[in-house]
Amino acid sequence: MGPELTVPPFFSPIPPAIHPRHAAIDARTAAWAEALGIGNDELRARLVRHDIGTFSARILPEGREEVVSLLADFVLWLFGVDDGCCEESDIGHRPGELVAVLHRLLRIAQNPEIPLLTDDPLAMGVRDLRARVSRYGTHGQTARWIDALREYFFSVVWEAEHRRAGTVPDLTDYTLMRLYDGATTVVLPLLEMGHGYELQPHERDSHATRAAAEMASFVITWDNDILSHHKESRGTGYWLNVLRVLEHHHGLTPAAALTTAVAQRDRVLCLFLRLRQALAPGASPQLRRYLDSLAHFIRGSQDWGISSLRYTTPHDPAPLPDSFSDTPSDDGTAPLDIPVIGWWWSLPELAVRPAPAGLPAPDRAAVTA
Repeated sequence: MGPELTVPPFFSPIPPAIHPRHAAIDARTAAWAEALGIGNDELRARLVRHDIGTFSARILPEGREEVVSLLADFVLWLFGVDDGCCEESDIGHRPGELVAVLHRLLRIAQNPEIPLLTDDPLAMGVRDLRARVSRYGTHGQTARWIDALREYFFSVVWEAEHRRAGTVPDLTDYTLMRLYDGATTVVLPLLEMGHGYELQPHERDSHATRAAAEMASFVITWDNDILSHHKESRGTGYWLNVLRVLEHHHGLTPAAALTTAVAQRDRVLCLFLRLRQALAPGASPQLRRYLDSLAHFIRGSQDWGISSLRYTTPHDPAPLPDSFSDTPSDDGTAPLDIPVIGWWWSLPELAVRPAPAGLPAPDRAAVTA
């Protein structure tokens, strides 16, 4: 059993928001999981109690309801893969076998019509998800969703090799792996679909927009690591998060590792806010909407993380915060000592700009496809 750590209130100047149909969305996602039989009975019983529909409703509080439901079903399916195939099964310790399973699922996402794994619940789930992604998204968005799914699968196999060997990656490798194995990038195309637009390549693929998305992924996954530490460190199997990395490779105590991880996410969140403020004046209405959605994704993950049974673990209550802070523990402007993300701080859009006092009001400009 790991040490008891009290998580402080997170710095989060981003306002909370939730879709008004969140209860109905959550109920539909639970019914979807039951109808397909996602995971074994015990895993599915847990997942349908984790308010995943509410999580999705916080990410797209003003999104099209059908896409919010699609996102909720997709997140539950991802947990079915991550919990059921990776973290809680024997195959999660055998990367060669795991990659074969994931390749089959990826092939079904690419070509759902092929007669492969026709009775497998995860395969049936990804067939249904792909059909809806194609219905609500463009050809380009569908292709990016499949590409991001490949990135996610690639990274969880990397993690499985560490699980097999019982090793702990250093902070640089962990950060690179975490940008993808947290499945945040697979959500990004759905942020566009949720509001019925498609970013133009010159905006979506710019260094600055990609950096903003990666910063959001960093904050979301660091927050998840911090909030899930209580649950994971009390398990009997292999577990890995940023606190363990900091303890193992930097010789920090658990309390010092927590303080360091919080400071890292605070500095990156401040950087995200500065970049968002810098990009907004010259951005298209679509890009401003996308940046708003990244902010909702960050805050929605936090609100869900401190309230979901997945992390509060009532049978062994986790000492999580029930509020947020307006003040960062670290608002420094120097790059973190993590080479794979150091380029964020060198973006020309961030040159000689003061730190924002808070998050700009969400842009309400009309967005069209």
